[in-house]
Amino acid sequence: MQKRRLGRTDVEITPIGLGTWQFSEGAGLHKYMWSGISADTTSAIVKAALDGGINWFDTAEVYGNGRSEKGLACALQAAGRNNGDVVIATKWWPLMRRASSIRNTIDERLICLEPFAIDLYQVHNPYSFASIGDQMNAMADLVEAGKIRSIGVSNFSAKMMRKAHAILARRGIPLASNQVKYNLLTRDIEDNGVLDVAKELGITIICYSPLEMGLLSGKFHKDPCLILNLPRGRRNAIGKKIEASRPLINILDEIATKKGVTVSQVALNWLINSHGDMVVAIPGASNQKHAEESAGAMKIELTLGERERIDHISRAK
Repeated sequence: MQKRRLGRTDVEITPIGLGTWQFSEGAGLHKYMWSGISADTTSAIVKAALDGGINWFDTAEVYGNGRSEKGLACALQAAGRNNGDVVIATKWWPLMRRASSIRNTIDERLICLEPFAIDLYQVHNPYSFASIGDQMNAMADLVEAGKIRSIGVSNFSAKMMRKAHAILARRGIPLASNQVKYNLLTRDIEDNGVLDVAKELGITIICYSPLEMGLLSGKFHKDPCLILNLPRGRRNAIGKKIEASRPLINILDEIATKKGVTVSQVALNWLINSHGDMVVAIPGASNQKHAEESAGAMKIELTLGERERIDHISRAK
């Protein structure tokens, strides 16, 4: 599987990784978004992703207070992977914290992910008691100490990206990535400057919720009753978007049927190939089939005409 550079670092990743929010075991408020899945299911998901060519995994401290990190590490070991075989991205939770927390909690992250190292450490959102400067300098200290390999942010605006990039540049370290919500139904970064700044500065865009929590799979359009089985948070988020997104799903379904692939695969392939190599995606999975589909999305080809049709109907929603 052809890999891409993560920003201007030497980290190489596949166009699609695996998001692991679902591995939070339904703990705390996460139960309103994802039902808990068993360790065996987690292992099956991770193995399917690896078998499909995916080489990197995105998790976070806040996903079950370390449960996702631990579950991921266990699943990777069960699949026979060792440190260095895969790329691991995780995130520091900044809410109600100062930059000192970045240094004080890094060992806990490493313990949860043991024996795997942290290739990309991200600030999960811009809401912190600490300035961007203090956060980036704390992250740079971790790079210099050999605790992490590269630095990213998440949900940062274009202005915030520029500031984080400039501060890290003074330390001789690139800002590798900005993880944002981006999909065929949510295209704000194309208009708010985030995508433009990323292209200018060589920052990779990591798309979370690339299938809009499953809405872009088309399964809820075919059988709306499936929504009733979802946790309340996802049920509310998806239900109100069904009809507005139906014209887009119809086009995706038409193209998918012609190619003998799934609607999800077409939506993901459009995402990772519409901006050169700078956009990658981290769909989640709650079963083995989801991971297999996501990996398979890297192997299909959309024509220019097909991408343009999808783009046009997506913008017209």
